[in-house]
Amino acid sequence: MELGAGLDALLQPRSIAVIGASQDVTKIGGRPIQLLAGHGYAGKVFPVNPKGGEIQGLKAYASVTDIPETPDLAVIAVGAEHVLAAARDCAAKGVRAAVVLSSGFAELGAAGEAIQHDLTALARQSGLRILGPNCLGAVSIPERSIATFSIVLEEMLPRQGGIGIVSQSGNLGSYTMRMAAERGAGISRFIATGNECDIGVADGIAWMARDPATNVILCCMETCRDAPALIAAMAAARRAGKPVIVLKIGTSDAGQAAAASHTGALAGSDAVFDAVLRRAGAIRVRSIEQFLNVGHAASLLLPDRLPKGSNVALVTASGGFGVMLADAASAAGLKLPALTEPSQKMILDAVPYASPRNPVDATAQMSSRPEILEQVLSAVMADENCDAVVQMMALSLYLPRLRKVYLEAFRRVREKHPDRLLMLCIHGPADGVAEVNALGFPTVDGIDACCETLAALAQLGRQRNEVVQVAPAATIPANAIPASVFGDEYASKRLLADHGIPVLQERLAADEDGVLAAARELGLPVVLKIVSPDIAHKTEVGGVLVGLRSDEEVRAGYRTILENVRRKAPQARIAGVIVAPMAAAGTELILGTSRDPIFGPVVMVGLGGIFAEVLRDTAVMPVPVRHDEALAMLRSLKAFPVLDGARGGPKADIQAAAKAIVALSEFAARHAGQIAEIDINPLRLLPEGQGAVALDALLIPQQDGKAVASS
Repeated sequence: MELGAGLDALLQPRSIAVIGASQDVTKIGGRPIQLLAGHGYAGKVFPVNPKGGEIQGLKAYASVTDIPETPDLAVIAVGAEHVLAAARDCAAKGVRAAVVLSSGFAELGAAGEAIQHDLTALARQSGLRILGPNCLGAVSIPERSIATFSIVLEEMLPRQGGIGIVSQSGNLGSYTMRMAAERGAGISRFIATGNECDIGVADGIAWMARDPATNVILCCMETCRDAPALIAAMAAARRAGKPVIVLKIGTSDAGQAAAASHTGALAGSDAVFDAVLRRAGAIRVRSIEQFLNVGHAASLLLPDRLPKGSNVALVTASGGFGVMLADAASAAGLKLPALTEPSQKMILDAVPYASPRNPVDATAQMSSRPEILEQVLSAVMADENCDAVVQMMALSLYLPRLRKVYLEAFRRVREKHPDRLLMLCIHGPADGVAEVNALGFPTVDGIDACCETLAALAQLGRQRNEVVQVAPAATIPANAIPASVFGDEYASKRLLADHGIPVLQERLAADEDGVLAAARELGLPVVLKIVSPDIAHKTEVGGVLVGLRSDEEVRAGYRTILENVRRKAPQARIAGVIVAPMAAAGTELILGTSRDPIFGPVVMVGLGGIFAEVLRDTAVMPVPVRHDEALAMLRSLKAFPVLDGARGGPKADIQAAAKAIVALSEFAARHAGQIAEIDINPLRLLPEGQGAVALDALLIPQQDGKAVASS
């Protein structure tokens, strides 16, 4: 089934049945009928209640099967124990979509989960699309269709506009809708998916990607129940040119536990979520305030006024505000280029005492007359070095005289520069801010928030000009990995070497003479390492010796290792001893793969030692990854300057590291059915142009499935 299929009946219904309808408008079965009537829904509404009669002035029916025509949508507001029967009646009647507002399902335990499972089966078998259970329903502003009991709509219906909202959390989603409406932002659709027995956030995103009434999609997520569907939906939105702004909550351990309890679903790694969203072109925000700021601003600027880059000019009437804006812009990743000489001259012609560089301190003189402000703003908006302009307005809109000057100047620069972005950092009266927004200029209250919003818009602008690249599928058939490879360093490295991971020329020896012969063949000095499926950490049992420089040291080293192992791990099975040449000096990375419970195999890289273990300076990405993605992972590390020759040190071979990341990610993708984890620690990076080498490696098998060769 196509993602989002069947949601027309949910979001554009011509008729609605309310099952569990009530005369009492304070009950969840009474409120939808009241809201539909109060906000002017033009379709037919059919209350359903076993008692029949009349409810809120409408004829009521004892069962949905008694309605003389087939409603497009049913709103189910009965006890959990009656929901399945009501949904079956809807399917039998030919109803195309149902919203289950009732709670008491998977979020409460096994009994509720069983009923929810039956609802899922019914949806699959009948084609009835089911939203919920345990959800706050759906709202479509263009059709004035209301399938919710939310108090947000009791006093007002948001004005129609381009923002679509899809949220797993009903209250958070409805709060977003109300707050966006209070800012003057227009809403198209609202969907709260709840427990997602059938319709999920991916369906909502995919449907809105095709919806002409929606141009920006705000998505609030606690977890993800269908990773491939979510990724496909975000890709569809990106192809349609509709930004997806994601507020992913549950980032702390406590938050993830609460989310799991609330949704009845697993919580995946937040870092992996971040990587998935970034690859899909979605913008992740960390607060509901930024959720609203970025969504509203994007809706004003689409389709063709997003900034094309991160170069910003700052305009203030105060040097202090200019410094604060510059700090915030830099922290948000924005760049402050110097203005061109013609731009600076134009500013000085308007305000001779201005500081015309960047930030521009145009003094209070710029707001004395509209033509002066117009000339200052025109100078920076036309500057070829800048992608956007931020003006600090502080409290100016509160003063009628200044408000008149600013609005007149804004109208003029909007006419002169219709395709350029001016963002205003402002705290002002709602009606004044609405006037500015009506001119097409985004407004944000707060210096840091303003710069963070502009950075997100710049990211959206860059993405719209990029060719969407998809990570290559691992299409080479993969043979099953022999069980003997797992837990065996020597066999693991030989297998990884066959798949593009560079390793040293090593030998596996079974006895003392074999060890000495291998050492002479490879050339002294050498390293000796015990090989045992029962020993994961060799150094802890004295199973590693380095720098052996003579025949005598090699023989003695072999005996020492065996004696250490027999004493500290007497039950360990010994497969032999690895003989390896001493590796050249370099910078050490840790490289590996693991399985995220939601998105499957991921590859991880970080600098070794304290950087990864204590500072948690690592980067992750779902497998497989492209070479450019691998380079981006390395550059995202806080310790990347160490690799890049900080303080005059030698640069490490970053290209070799990227190749190893790509090779490992493709290997993990092909063998996803067999491998739980791969640990390469360390991967030693040699100086630039000299390559990299895996000094230790271990493969850990899946424990709960058969060996599967994946393609």
